[in-house]
Amino acid sequence: MARIGGRPLRYMREAGYDGRILPVNPNRDTVQGIPAYASIAALPETPDVALLAVPAEATVQAVRDAAQLGVKNAIIFSAGFAETGDPGRILQDEISQIARKSGMRILGPNCLGVFNPASNFYGTFSVVLDNEFIKPGPVGIVSQSGAYGAHIAHLARNRGLGISHWITTGNEADLNLAEVLHWMVDQPETKVIMAYAESIRDHELFFAALEHARRNEKAIVFMKTGRSDVGAAAAASHTAALAGSDAVFDAVLRQFGVFRAASTAEQLDVAYACARGIYPRGNKIGIFTMSGGFGIQMADDAVANGLDVAIMPEDAQEELKAMLPYASPRNPVDATAQVVTDLPLMAKYINAVVDKGGYDIFVGIFGTGPGSSSFAEPLRKTLLEATKGYEEKVLALTMSAGPDVFRRYEANGFIAHEDGSALIRALGALTRFRRSFDEAQETAPVAPGEKISIEASALSERGAKDVLSRAGLTFPQERLVAPGGDIGAAAGEIGFPVVLKISSPDIAHKTEVGGVAVNIRTAEEANRMGAEILAKAVEKCPSAYLEGIVVAPMISGGVETIIGVVQDPVLGPVVMFGLGGIFVEVLKDVTFRAAPFDVAEAHRMIREIRGYAILEGVRGEEPADIDALAELLSNLSRFAAANADRIESIDLNPVRILPKGQGVVPLDALLILRQGGQ
Repeated sequence: MARIGGRPLRYMREAGYDGRILPVNPNRDTVQGIPAYASIAALPETPDVALLAVPAEATVQAVRDAAQLGVKNAIIFSAGFAETGDPGRILQDEISQIARKSGMRILGPNCLGVFNPASNFYGTFSVVLDNEFIKPGPVGIVSQSGAYGAHIAHLARNRGLGISHWITTGNEADLNLAEVLHWMVDQPETKVIMAYAESIRDHELFFAALEHARRNEKAIVFMKTGRSDVGAAAAASHTAALAGSDAVFDAVLRQFGVFRAASTAEQLDVAYACARGIYPRGNKIGIFTMSGGFGIQMADDAVANGLDVAIMPEDAQEELKAMLPYASPRNPVDATAQVVTDLPLMAKYINAVVDKGGYDIFVGIFGTGPGSSSFAEPLRKTLLEATKGYEEKVLALTMSAGPDVFRRYEANGFIAHEDGSALIRALGALTRFRRSFDEAQETAPVAPGEKISIEASALSERGAKDVLSRAGLTFPQERLVAPGGDIGAAAGEIGFPVVLKISSPDIAHKTEVGGVAVNIRTAEEANRMGAEILAKAVEKCPSAYLEGIVVAPMISGGVETIIGVVQDPVLGPVVMFGLGGIFVEVLKDVTFRAAPFDVAEAHRMIREIRGYAILEGVRGEEPADIDALAELLSNLSRFAAANADRIESIDLNPVRILPKGQGVVPLDALLILRQGGQ
């Protein structure tokens, strides 16, 4: 009963699973008192699911036998597959092929299985169930790691949280985390999902699952480990050099309204707050305390987490002052220790905060009071009386007490926490979930743009702008002058001053070869500087194909930004945006979004950067044309999504955001094509 194959049987027997169990063991007539069969083929009926706990070498045949019997689902505990190297990967590929050909869905291999407390189905060998089963509840757990999944299940049980479904995906030979997430969202008893991943197998399925959760108002609290760089493209693309996969993953989770936990404790705190399924309509928080110091600390934490510690209305303050003249009724509402000896007065104070403050969230700070043998029950009744009729609000408490006290308050609809700072972080997460859910209802899914034919194997700046113009981007009027042509005449047509740039599909970084001249003011200077640029290009890049010299207007003013696209190795095409100059070179003040996205999402993306205030206008500067910027970002994202098989990266640098109503001007474009793309 202690072996891997025996544990699931023991757990289900002890829990009272009422389905039929068919053990397969060629060496025994019975297993734990249940008749056993010599082989899968000898089973008297086709089971709904097969639990496989045999050595890796025997697993492939067991999967094949199950498929021939018509089994539709298999859970493979066995290790020794892709995680061990090439020989194991070959075995795992065979399992994947059997799944595809037979239609069987396979979880694992190298996974810890699944369990569903409501049905007493325990298809797992996790020792987390040895001493105590887990009660049914609103929390779903999906984890690539069995050990991590078991750990957070144990912590959730200690926290008083019930679990709807617990699924570990292991090596993901067939079923992957994205598919399981999508399925779990559809389970009505699941209100919040804790997820753990080290990698994502299929970013499109993953995004679909996250969007499905968002539109169905199911919170996902994610733990993601592992960091990697985008790779060799960073040598050619400024965007790629800034786009570490972890930074991209972080931004994409925000895009889909997922909370990324910084620690296991935070993951549990946020899931606990979401388990009631109540999300505040706004971010106004009212704080009741009997200690000014604790109240101020919580107010500081609230502001840091995006909550509005709005002052109580004047008439409500006057009413509270009349009841207790030396109290502080603003917010935090400090009733002082006086109300400990007058619980009816405390009830009136709390009710006034909940009823008249206009708050979406109420938090009470009670210290050790709820755990006091003489004070606990009168205090609980006081809180219930004061908050009666406001169950749709988020009601939260901080206190120090035993688990049984916490469970009683939770049964009465309160979120209860010992650590006030952790509680406030979780409450801030609730408001962000609500905002994301609402945004999802207000927008339709975004389709990619049109596929654009690109015949060349490499593009110059001029070629890149031609392609991007077909995607809806607008560039300044420019002239391409072939070698030997009259650059001065072209400059006169554009209008002085102008910029001269070498145009070649073989020269990605023009400044490195002296390929740029700025502030050219006469035709003579244009011809002379153009000839010098061509000569330097021939000297430094003798094999490069030179299209000629691009003559462009000299544009200044506005806010300098950088925009780009990179193919993330995990998450596919993503768009980057940030302020230019020192902000990108030193501070790396950039953010990302998975493509495609709409204009509303582009606005949210723009507001994320630390330097957003510069775009709003500071020190008398006019506000920038943020609407035009958002339109450009959305158009670029749709182009990137439609042409992902052809585009490796895009740099638009710099892009000048002119004053409101005057548009955006991308001054330079670098488009690197994927080799072998269609």
